[in-house]
Amino acid sequence: MDLQKFLTDAAVLVIGGVATVSAGYYLIKDDIRNYFRLKFGRQQKEENPQLLSLRLQAHERLIVFVERINPSNLLIRLHQQGVSLKDLQAILLNEIRSEYQHNITQQLYIGTATWNVVKQLKDDTIAMLNNGVKNLPGDATGVDLSRMVLQHMTGVENNPYDLTLDLIKKDIHQLF
Repeated sequence: MDLQKFLTDAAVLVIGGVATVSAGYYLIKDDIRNYFRLKFGRQQKEENPQLLSLRLQAHERLIVFVERINPSNLLIRLHQQGVSLKDLQAILLNEIRSEYQHNITQQLYIGTATWNVVKQLKDDTIAMLNNGVKNLPGDATGVDLSRMVLQHMTGVENNPYDLTLDLIKKDIHQLF
């Protein structure tokens, strides 16, 4: 008889304990979920739709910027027949700097790491053009600079312009 009373009391306690724990979990389950989202970095991307639109536009503009300073596009777009080496250099550098100044505010809407890569790409492009001019003889033409830069780009194993575009796209995908 004592065994039956013991089992009855144990069952009542277990059922009461399960009910208490279930009720407690139900009351604080949202707090638990938020805690784990914050702890493990899985915050939902709940942004103002207007801010999201601005961030997407900033990424789009940076993609256009990277494409416009890519030497293969830049040289085709700006090359003029018979232009001198120094004139082509000035035209190219002015275009890159102008494009950069036009897009400088986009850093407000993208990640710091992505912005730093875009900025470094701009600086590397300018350095590549300046080094190309330094390595050419004094009587070289704009065509010689174009040829040298494009040959250099074909020899690069990982195209930095493509890598930067991939980084921007990854940054976009983190918004969703």
